[in-house]
Amino acid sequence: MQWLRDMWTKEGPGIPKDAPAKTGLALFADILAREWWEMVKLNILFLLASLLVVTLPAALVAMARVSVALVEDRNTYLLRDFTEAFRRYFLRATAWGLALAGALAIGVHAIVTYAAGARDNLMLAAPLAIALVATAFLAVTACHLIVLMVMRDLPALRLLRLAALASVVRPLPALAALAFNAALWLAHILFYPVSVFMPATFNFSLGMFAVAFGVHRTAVMVLDLPPHRKPHAPNAS
Repeated sequence: MQWLRDMWTKEGPGIPKDAPAKTGLALFADILAREWWEMVKLNILFLLASLLVVTLPAALVAMARVSVALVEDRNTYLLRDFTEAFRRYFLRATAWGLALAGALAIGVHAIVTYAAGARDNLMLAAPLAIALVATAFLAVTACHLIVLMVMRDLPALRLLRLAALASVVRPLPALAALAFNAALWLAHILFYPVSVFMPATFNFSLGMFAVAFGVHRTAVMVLDLPPHRKPHAPNAS
């Protein structure tokens, strides 16, 4: 049974100390190639922790906590780190999850309503555009907020201000991460039933890793953290 225990508790792989630093998509691909099995296990943990639905926000934040550790190339003990983050952020994650889900639902409803009306009345094109921009900004802010929450304990209002600031300063990486998530689920739909196991194996964990990777640099910037927290300066193993 040692192998079964080690699968969930052993330290993740590191990188050679003399390896050249990578950035951008090369770094993303390098981490993915090195940590893909951890991401599969993380996906399974997320699904199990989300079974009660009400635990979904906490499971999402716990997955973000592990994803940030992967981005920063910190040692990770998957089961321990996930469960600790799940317990630690449960209340905050649930409160933020309800608030953000409600706001996004209002935004999506406004988009659908104005889009339906704009086909017959061009005057509704302006509020449709505003609803689209506002909803996109809210989604980007949610990405930054989740990552900021697991990087530093902050009061709610300060956390929201920093997330909004990060979304204004560098929105494109978060938008790219959201587009990557949309592409994952589009591929699942287009290639179904061949892709039937995608959500069970890596869709959720890979999507969260893409978000963490995309917004991490901006989070470090707004938190004024030291350079070693940046993903292009990996730790030696």
